[in-house]
Amino acid sequence: MARQNAAIRHKRVAGRIQQILGELIQFEVSDPRVSLLTITEVRVDRELEYANVWVCTLDGSSDSVDQVMEGLRSASGFLRRELAKRLQSRHTPQLKFHWDHLPEEASRINAVLDSLAPKEDPKPPQAEESADSEGQDN
Repeated sequence: MARQNAAIRHKRVAGRIQQILGELIQFEVSDPRVSLLTITEVRVDRELEYANVWVCTLDGSSDSVDQVMEGLRSASGFLRRELAKRLQSRHTPQLKFHWDHLPEEASRINAVLDSLAPKEDPKPPQAEESADSEGQDN
């Protein structure tokens, strides 16, 4: 029972961290390297010392991963300080940012599946045409 309550608390804290960081990045961080960033997931450890934050760009491109990660590293002090103010917890976890490759992989898999799908024939089958013409003769 205690483990279940701790797991619920961790999910709640992670969700709140994701919400706060999303707002901070969108409205308060002035660094253009992180302007089109979305937070896809946040996980906290058992002691709430570290928060692993997965991010990707809104356009789904990974062309500027190094620039985005450098922008996050430079803004991490500001983000943690503001997180501490808004989270209102005894301890504020250290933020560890990771690039989320999942949207890129999903896009690649969708492209492969689309290429494997059979091409639809724009013409209706012959049986339907002949059945329609037979009904018009009577």
